[in-house]
Amino acid sequence: MRQALGPILKTLLFTILVPGFVTLYVPYILLGRTHSPGHGPLAWLGVLCSVVGTGIYFRCAWEFAVRGLGTPAPIAPTKFLVVSGLHRYVRNPMYIGVLVVILGQAALFHAPQLAAYGALSILLAHLFVLFYEEPTLRRQFGDSYLEYLRSVPRWIPRLRK
Repeated sequence: MRQALGPILKTLLFTILVPGFVTLYVPYILLGRTHSPGHGPLAWLGVLCSVVGTGIYFRCAWEFAVRGLGTPAPIAPTKFLVVSGLHRYVRNPMYIGVLVVILGQAALFHAPQLAAYGALSILLAHLFVLFYEEPTLRRQFGDSYLEYLRSVPRWIPRLRK
């Protein structure tokens, strides 16, 4: 655990700067200061989605720091390929968690502009995964990553082992 302290602190900093910016600052700007949460079932669904998405992100960030001994940041990547936790079911659960938070905010605030922002965000994440992340991980982890590619889907979770 002591070995993971540095990666945990770096992951917290990354989380504030990148996912924090994407899930808090940008929605705040898109909504404006006068937008307030809605009421009713859609708003409660939004709260639930925001909590679940945040939990997904932090669970995966923990795996990166403790098992991978690195961070989600490309400038401080994991030393070991992380295939545990939610990564056993889908290759990109952190991006999914962030998207679920954004869509939760769209529901909570009854804000279609946030849903559109979520769609744009996941499109950009997909392009980043295709053109940077996957080629980089192939080079870094070789055959073990190729086996992971074959056995775990990119976006739609596989619910069986």
